[in-house]
Amino acid sequence: MAAAILRRLTPTPTTAASPRVAPRPRPLPLLARGVSDSTDAITVETSVPFMSHIVDPPSRSATTSARELLSFFRDMALMRRAEISADSLYKAKLIRGFCHLYDGQEAVAVGMEAAITRADAIITAYRDHCAYLARGGDLVAAFAELMGRRDGCSRGKGGSMHFYKRDANFFGGHGIVGAQVPLGCGIAFAQKYRKEGTVTFDLYGDGAANQGQLFEALNMAALWKLPVILVCENNHYGMGTAEWRASKSPAYYKRGDYVPGLKVDGMDVLAVKQACKFAKDHVLENGPIILEMDTYRYHGHSMSDPGSTYRTRDEIAGIRQERDPIERVRKLILAHDFATAQELKDMEKEIRKQVDAAIAKAKESPMPDPSELFTNVYVNDCGLESFGVDRKVVRTVLP
Repeated sequence: MAAAILRRLTPTPTTAASPRVAPRPRPLPLLARGVSDSTDAITVETSVPFMSHIVDPPSRSATTSARELLSFFRDMALMRRAEISADSLYKAKLIRGFCHLYDGQEAVAVGMEAAITRADAIITAYRDHCAYLARGGDLVAAFAELMGRRDGCSRGKGGSMHFYKRDANFFGGHGIVGAQVPLGCGIAFAQKYRKEGTVTFDLYGDGAANQGQLFEALNMAALWKLPVILVCENNHYGMGTAEWRASKSPAYYKRGDYVPGLKVDGMDVLAVKQACKFAKDHVLENGPIILEMDTYRYHGHSMSDPGSTYRTRDEIAGIRQERDPIERVRKLILAHDFATAQELKDMEKEIRKQVDAAIAKAKESPMPDPSELFTNVYVNDCGLESFGVDRKVVRTVLP
C-alpha cells in the first residue's frame, strides 16, 4: 500500500554563490520520503491498565513498529469501509436475511491476529466478517458470500453469519447464540490431543455470557487444561438489552471462578495484541483463560436494529470521539511522524477504491446452482431422492 501513497519530497535548500566567498558544499538531495516502513521497535503504553482475576496481568508496555502500526491502520480502515459498504448493500436489498456489522470493534480482530499465527484457530459467533478478513480472507469472497453468490467463502450458502476459511483455521461464524463455545473447546481438545502446540480463540458476546453451555464447556476445558482462550467481546448490549439489565455480574472476566481472566480495552489494538500474546503463552502451560474485551459497536445489533432506541446518539458519538480504535492508531502514527495526515487520507481513498472494486467483482459472480441446495448436507451415495410437494415427481437424486 505504501507504494500507492503519494510521496512527499523534502525540499533541498540552495545557497547563492558569492564572487568573493567560496560557496558552501551543496547538500546531497534527500531521498523521497513516504509512509514509513521501518521495523525499528518502539514502546507504547496501553490506554488503561489490565484488570485481572487470579492471574498476574501482562505489562502495559507494548512493543510495536511503524510497519505494524500502519498495517493496523490499513486493516482496520479496510474493515470499517467494508462494513459501511455492507450496510449500503443491505439497504439496496443486495444482501438479504441477517447481517450483523462489526464497525467499532475492529481492534479486537486485528490485535488478536497480530499476536498469533494462522496455525492457531479462531471460532466466533455471527458478527464474523472482520474475523474472516483478519485471517487473510479475500474481500471479493466476503462480499460474494454476503450477497449469496457462488464465489463466496461458503459458496454463497452461508451468508453473513456463516463465513468460513478452513485453510486459515477460521472455523466460522455461528448463528446460534453461544453454540460456538463448546465447538471451540473441542477444537482445542484436538490441538492438545495431537500435540500441535497451538491454541484456539473462542469468541462470544456479552449476550451469550449467561449461556449454560458456556460454563459446561469451560468446566471441561479447565479439567483437561485445554489450550483455549474464551474471548468475551463485550460491546455492552446483547441485542437491545444493556449488560446491567441482563447480568447480575457484568465482570465477565471473573465469570470463570476457578479460571483466570483479564479485562482488556478492546478499543486499543496494542492492548488486545498484548493480552492475546499473554493468553496464548498462558493456556499452553496452564489451560483456559477468559479475556473480556471492552469494546463497542456503532451499528445496531443487526441491520434490522436502528441501534438508537436503547442508547442515545450522544453515547455513540462520545465513544467515536474518545475511543475509536482507528483514530487512536492514526494519532500514534502522526505523533511518531510515521506518515502525514494527507498520506493516511490517501490510504483511505485507496481502500475505498479497493472495496468498491471488490463489490463490483462480487456482483459478477452467479448465484449457486440449485443442485447446491443438497451438497454438504448428506454423505455421498446415501440414495435419497427429492420430491416435489405433491410427492409424485422426482426433482433430483442426491449424490
